[in-house]
Amino acid sequence: MIKLGADSVEMREMSDDDIFSSRLKLLIIMIKAYLKDCPLGNYRKQAIIENANQVFYHSLQLVSESSSLKDHGIDVQTDIVSGEKISAEHMFHQRVKLLAVMAKAIAEDRSMGSFREKAITDNLNKICETLIFNFQVRDVDFLKVA
Repeated sequence: MIKLGADSVEMREMSDDDIFSSRLKLLIIMIKAYLKDCPLGNYRKQAIIENANQVFYHSLQLVSESSSLKDHGIDVQTDIVSGEKISAEHMFHQRVKLLAVMAKAIAEDRSMGSFREKAITDNLNKICETLIFNFQVRDVDFLKVA
């Protein structure tokens, strides 16, 4: 049998960022499935809630630890009120946190109108654009597994 993928000596431990990325992608897939009228059973609802919580808090932690925000002296509350330009990284994490809140609301069967559906769709599209735009060629190696 042919073994495809990385040799065990080339593998590394998964970092918190790897787990965050995987959970975010799973959350995106589950919300897109919901928007295409796929049914939400109890297990999927629980998975959405758990992933949304993890993504929200990890994103919050990344923003607070971000050296780019600290280096530029950006204070989130001041900048939102004053209207100063906020970094793209900060905006991405704000969108991710919003997606997590929206996903949790969906899983908890809160009412969903056309405006909320459009807001979720727009937010998903912006997040996906950012993920695709920041895609690095070195990230393709994991796709070579069968």
